[in-house]
Amino acid sequence: MDESKQLHQLKKVRKELTRFMLSYKFGLDEINTKLNILQEEFEHIHDYNPIEHLKSRIKSPESILRKCQRKNVSITEASIKHAIKDIAGIRIVCSFITDIYKISEIIQGQQDIKVMEMKDYIKNPKSNGYKSLHLILAIPVFLSDRQEEVYIEIQIRTVAMDFWASLEHKIYYKYDGEVPAHLVEELTNSANIANQLDEKMEFLHTEVNGEKTDKQSDSDLDFLPLDNKRFPLPKQLLEELMEKKDRE
Repeated sequence: MDESKQLHQLKKVRKELTRFMLSYKFGLDEINTKLNILQEEFEHIHDYNPIEHLKSRIKSPESILRKCQRKNVSITEASIKHAIKDIAGIRIVCSFITDIYKISEIIQGQQDIKVMEMKDYIKNPKSNGYKSLHLILAIPVFLSDRQEEVYIEIQIRTVAMDFWASLEHKIYYKYDGEVPAHLVEELTNSANIANQLDEKMEFLHTEVNGEKTDKQSDSDLDFLPLDNKRFPLPKQLLEELMEKKDRE
């Protein structure tokens, strides 16, 4: 093959790789937009935002190739798309366990999203104590000349679960997967402690919210909360609310 043909072939491969990686970026952008909308809605419309923070990433081509080698996947676009479904991923961190399932339900309810797989490592933790809710979603990406479907992995977990998973990853990375037995045992114990903390925080959250509802004063009926401000209600509407309250 002469030099011009080699150059043409390299340009073609680069173009295909660029398009392949961009499709995952665009899919990730779609999901991030949906989640950012949810965050703003919770912030401005509701009195509580279940999403603490988000983090997204796309595997590098080198990382994808290494995973192909580990899983014995042929290096073709079709094979990679079929076998590796975590090329693009988002981690959603919530305050409470109930928030995880609330966010999962909202995401799965989006009409243009197809849920391909769900793994609940909260109800069924891994042997080392790992907990998280995993979703594999198929997202449509509209390009100038075609529509493609890409897979996005979403991991939803609490702050405690995320802290534990981050530490576990660092330890396994440092020891290249060969972690001493005593550290594995300590990690498992730490996972149990993190789970107890989640359960305690969930209990406190439920207690505080219940108490706030029970202790709502009659004077709160005189005002309409809007964007963190309090505005007087019209007199007629106030009287109707008071009559309804008296009947109850």
